[in-house]
Amino acid sequence: MDSKQQAKHDLDRAKLVSAVEDMLSVVRGVPNELVPFDWVRHLAPHGEHHLGLQSIPVDSVIGSVDRYREFTRHFLPREEYLDERWIAIREAQLKGRELPPIQVYKVGELYFVKDGNHRVSVARRNGQKYIDAHIIELDVRVAPEPGDTLRDLIVKGEYAHFLEVTNLDEVVPGHRPIRFTTPGRYDVLLDHIRTRQYFLGLKHGREVTWEEAVESWHRRLYARVTEHIETHRLLRLFPGRTEADLYLWIMDHRYFLTQRYGFDVGSEVATLDFTRHHAPPAWRRLGKRIRLLLHGHRLTPTT
Repeated sequence: MDSKQQAKHDLDRAKLVSAVEDMLSVVRGVPNELVPFDWVRHLAPHGEHHLGLQSIPVDSVIGSVDRYREFTRHFLPREEYLDERWIAIREAQLKGRELPPIQVYKVGELYFVKDGNHRVSVARRNGQKYIDAHIIELDVRVAPEPGDTLRDLIVKGEYAHFLEVTNLDEVVPGHRPIRFTTPGRYDVLLDHIRTRQYFLGLKHGREVTWEEAVESWHRRLYARVTEHIETHRLLRLFPGRTEADLYLWIMDHRYFLTQRYGFDVGSEVATLDFTRHHAPPAWRRLGKRIRLLLHGHRLTPTT
């Protein structure tokens, strides 16, 4: 078998695996496309710079600027009009010819192809570990992770905005990440901080700075509740949820109990009472865990 015949054979195998992937994605209800680079705008990049020519891990290339529908999430070819180009690149590879570097955007530790989608496809299909690339790195506060959905990136963009507004990285150095599973929650945290600022001002009889309010909110409210969550191992009772998710629910429950009893019951009582009344039953937790595993999600998202 000459190099061209071998390249055609390799393409046929790749297209077969691609079709199987697409079929399984329908069964599992999981998208099988590359990540569109356009999604990155939700992370609100605040700059970019060139890193020059480097070797990058092929498996870390997860998206494309404009050809994300033409390949599967593992960069297998889909469309027939890709065949000729794919075969030509594979044939050149088999003959030992040097291929030009690809061009990529780097976001966190992941890459999106600007030019060279076919070269990545051939490289990945044939087990190549690294590929040369000209890199443009985008500066983001919160980096994407493998498997992130559009919703995940929207949430991370909101988190980046929250960090910018609160300056939490400097006010509370080394704080644990505050991650939600649904959009629109960081605005609620900002309301908590503003409320904290107002009541601290009343307590001390002076104007309380925003930085003071942020530090006090984190130390006296958020960190205490998340400590209770960790101590009592509550995340195992809420599969797929994060400490931040539970924090908001517990704070709402604490307000409910305060209104009911006429005094503040405190964060630990509110945490345990919320769990006792609202933790899903065991059969529902099991069902949730199975669904998360089938869809390739983490059972307990990064806190």
